[in-house]
Amino acid sequence: MAIIEKALAVERLERDIFRGATIESQLPRTFGGQVAGQALVSAVRTVDPAYRVHSLHGYFLRPGNPLERTVYQVDRIREGRSFCTRRVTGIQDGQAIFTMAASFHHGDEGPEHQDVMPDVELPENLPDDSFSPERRWIKREWEDWDFVLVPPDRVTDRDGVVSAQQVWFRYRHRLPDDQVFHVCTLAYMSDMTLLGSSKVNHRDIRTQEASLDHAMWFLRPFRADEWLLYDQSSPSADGGRALTQGKIWDRDGTLVAMVMQEVLLRTAQ
Repeated sequence: MAIIEKALAVERLERDIFRGATIESQLPRTFGGQVAGQALVSAVRTVDPAYRVHSLHGYFLRPGNPLERTVYQVDRIREGRSFCTRRVTGIQDGQAIFTMAASFHHGDEGPEHQDVMPDVELPENLPDDSFSPERRWIKREWEDWDFVLVPPDRVTDRDGVVSAQQVWFRYRHRLPDDQVFHVCTLAYMSDMTLLGSSKVNHRDIRTQEASLDHAMWFLRPFRADEWLLYDQSSPSADGGRALTQGKIWDRDGTLVAMVMQEVLLRTAQ
């Protein structure tokens, strides 16, 4: 897998039309995080730097071909004093494979609060080979990332949470200080491992899996090249679909982002 700078690279073809780079991959279809990350970069390119992205909502419509470049059409939906909105459509071979709405805010003063970070072991105290043999391809595909999966018997136990997993992750190399780049990097990686929270109680069942939609809220500044805890759970699975959610914390206990995703989880025929 290419370095993150290349994975997120887009070139401007017209005022609101961009084209993303292709990167070497062992995946049979384009990684959803790459499409979401490139779409967000395209949207950012059309917004005044005074505004920062605070949320995105995307739908994965068709599987992308990892060997083909994706074109991103940006629609300028709203230009407001506090907020502006962009809609982005990712296109391959004349068909939409992804659509996303992103909202930007220039920031205001207001009250503050956040949940408390779960009590979890730090990444340096956990085994580095925590991924099962069938999931170690993740480390080969994303070799510039550090992943540490909290072993199942050490995942924070909470009443009423039926399907949970926790993952520490970070980009291994120093990234630019630009916070927008860290946000786009997190959008890229937020699709990774989240679906696995829906499989915690069903590892012995063969399933067909795919991301259906993806929503993120960026809450506070962070660095993607420093350890982040991805605290994941799946509150429901039924009818061939599962809902997954994740809270992302820095190691100091600051809640920096939240993610919701519905995934296809149907029994393999």
